[in-house]
Amino acid sequence: MSQNVTSTQGTGTQGTGTQGSPALRIGLAGLGTVGIGVVKIVQRHADLIAARAGRRIEIVAVAARDAGKSRGADLTGYAWETDPVALARRADIDVFVEVMGGHEGAARLATEAAIASGKDVVTANKALLAHHGHDLALAAEAAGRVIRFEAAVAGGIPVIKALTEGLAANQLRRVMGVMNGTCNYILTRMQSAGLPYATVFEEARQLGYLEADPNLDVGGIDAGHKLSLLAAIAFGARVSFDAVELEGIGAVSIDDIRLAADMGYRIKLLGVAQMTGRGLEQRMTPCLVPADSPLGQLEGGTNMVVLEGDAVGQIVLRGAGAGEGPTASAVMADVIDLARGIRLPTFGQPAASLGRPTAARTATAAPYYLRMTLLDKPGALAKIATCLGEAGVSIDQMRQYGHLGTHAPVLIVTHKATRDDIGHAMSRFAATGVLVGEPVALRIEEV
Repeated sequence: MSQNVTSTQGTGTQGTGTQGSPALRIGLAGLGTVGIGVVKIVQRHADLIAARAGRRIEIVAVAARDAGKSRGADLTGYAWETDPVALARRADIDVFVEVMGGHEGAARLATEAAIASGKDVVTANKALLAHHGHDLALAAEAAGRVIRFEAAVAGGIPVIKALTEGLAANQLRRVMGVMNGTCNYILTRMQSAGLPYATVFEEARQLGYLEADPNLDVGGIDAGHKLSLLAAIAFGARVSFDAVELEGIGAVSIDDIRLAADMGYRIKLLGVAQMTGRGLEQRMTPCLVPADSPLGQLEGGTNMVVLEGDAVGQIVLRGAGAGEGPTASAVMADVIDLARGIRLPTFGQPAASLGRPTAARTATAAPYYLRMTLLDKPGALAKIATCLGEAGVSIDQMRQYGHLGTHAPVLIVTHKATRDDIGHAMSRFAATGVLVGEPVALRIEEV
């Protein structure tokens, strides 16, 4: 639905926009990479934005701890707050833009204060929404306010707009994608350079690609936050990050990379959400995808999201998933929508109508890649095959790659099976007495 934006009435002087419309006034909390990107776009494209939005968009005030820090942009024309909550409550702003990050503390308090003070909110904070999105959406909609978060998922890719607007007439079948550029960089670098995980991980750290807590990236948490937000929109459900099955890339070895390539696959940290007969399945795990598929060809730090609707079929969106320009572009897309008077419920439909989903843990069957090392003795493979058969898992391919002294590396590709069946088979392997070390199981995703 669409209606005119009602600006918060304040004591400050409000500028005049295009054709006499009042300017939309921003309070910007956070002056890191994304925040400065927003400042640069507003300053560089002020006239272009006004022409497209139908009114001028102005930054009135900003919030950050250190006013004296050099940030590479002219901030002298803006009022300064050291407390983002104070910024959120200012009477001379209409939209509170939050790009600080963190799901508790200042980001949450300031967002709640903005809503309570009658401000619309634009945020790039996926963690905040993954943990508190439903409650914030209820509060905003009760107050007649809007929360927009295009920048929280996949950087510059307009996937939220695609789901809430472009595909609004579709029943979504599946949402999947590569949503963490750091993980995709590590996996593709391992592939192209033949380097082990630990070496490329350290390389990524030196390049500044990793979060302060690297597990947010390589543990799948950052990407899991994003997947939970997309799933909420796609399937009309409350955000349920706690139900996302998370598995990072730390256990993926260079051997897995090479063996997958030998079979025509690439390994990706892949997020998948789909509604099944058992409930909403959400997983962010390493998977094999066909090397010649769009996902398989995705290189470096780029993101890709694939949306599947009953009417439209498959839509593939590819682009920069992070960085100053792409993320700031997404922030400003939301601000411009508000300036135009486009007001949608936070998750595409009223928050009160969103159901609490039943979580389904990898209920959908798929082929699996199994890698293990066995003692090189007669009957070893037969014992493993028996374990798989007893768990209801049939073998599609089996390969043995040379010998390592008394050990033999073995690769098995199964026919379609559930994750539970694979788990039951693997739990039987240890009792065979022929297994050396821990086996690896990776899902092969049909894309």
